[in-house]
Formats: sequence, C-alpha cells, structure tokens
Amino acid sequence: MSEQLVVRFFAALEAGDIAALREIYAPDAVIWHNDDLLEQPVEENLKVLAGLHRVVSGLRYDVIRRVPAPDGVLQQHVLRGRLPDGAEVALHAAMYLRVGDGHITRIEEYLDSGQRATIKAARERMAG
Repeated sequence: MSEQLVVRFFAALEAGDIAALREIYAPDAVIWHNDDLLEQPVEENLKVLAGLHRVVSGLRYDVIRRVPAPDGVLQQHVLRGRLPDGAEVALHAAMYLRVGDGHITRIEEYLDSGQRATIKAARERMAG
C-alpha cells in the first residue's frame, strides 16, 4: 500500500498535478530538507512544487532504488529536466516518505544543495 501511494505521488509530481499532491499529503504533513533544516507545511511545499514545474521542463524522476520501510518508503532518485536556458538538471536525492492512513505524513529529503540552488536561481530569474 505505501509503495503504491509513493508511486502515485511521484507520478503526480512529474505531471505537476498539484490537486492530486494535495490529496496524497495528509493535511498536517511536513516536508523537511537537509539543506535548510526547516519543516515545511503542505501548502508551502505545493507552492514550491508548482514553481519547480514553471522552471524545469520535462521533469522526471529516475528511480535508482525504492525500499519499503515499516512506516513508509525509502527512495533514491535523480530529478531530471531542463532549465529555461537549456541547461540540463540532474538533482540527486534520497527521500524517506512516511505513510499513515493512506496519506504521506512526512517527507525527509536529502539532496544536492548545489543543484537545488541552480534551480532556485533559475526560478528567481524567471520571476524577474
């Protein structure tokens, strides 16, 4: 069950389906990243993900491994796509996705902060 939900989650991420992501997240879910150590609420995370889709075209996740855990799933992947200037994105990351009552309740994401900074800079350039 957890793995099916995680597969659905990443399919919604790739499609930029914010409504589906909102349904998959528990209302009080939190998303934590290793580069800022902050716990982000769902709505704030959804804004970031919508912005990611505005700046990265052809967004996809190449899964390296996905391992069931007692309360969720561990996944290692590479987020790939293209920035507006044509540069390729290859953001290596690992995630622990906790699942409860059919929803993602917590994500802990460990990522390459240098690549994340490149994406953030492109998003800021687009915002003007």
